[in-house]
Amino acid sequence: MNKVFLIGNLTRDPELSETNSGVSVCHFGLAVNRGYSSQDAERQVDFFNVTAWRGTADSVARFCKKGSKVAVTGSIQIRNYEDNAGQKRTAVDIIANEVEFLTTKNAASDDDFASAAPAPKKKPVLEAFDDDSDIPF
Repeated sequence: MNKVFLIGNLTRDPELSETNSGVSVCHFGLAVNRGYSSQDAERQVDFFNVTAWRGTADSVARFCKKGSKVAVTGSIQIRNYEDNAGQKRTAVDIIANEVEFLTTKNAASDDDFASAAPAPKKKPVLEAFDDDSDIPF
């Protein structure tokens, strides 16, 4: 089973694009704190490249920006490539199945969340019900 759960902050604004067939794809960086500090009490951080597809990609691009806190559920994908100098390299990517937004509306500096959220519904007014008829049981 290849499954990963990460909670961290975006290291850059999401980059949304489309494939030739029109499928949305979004790339972003994620900084995840380790559960411990080094000997000099410096917090250790891991950096991941994350790819989201389709509706998840559209949502991330619309609602997230550099610094946004998110929870990512997905899988690890390893790819091999050759750099410009001809060196063989290996990259580890996270393919996001789900992205949950953890930054609150109040923490967002712009009004993207407010404009996308539906208006709160008014609670119905309850009226007193006075029925003096006999109860049939």
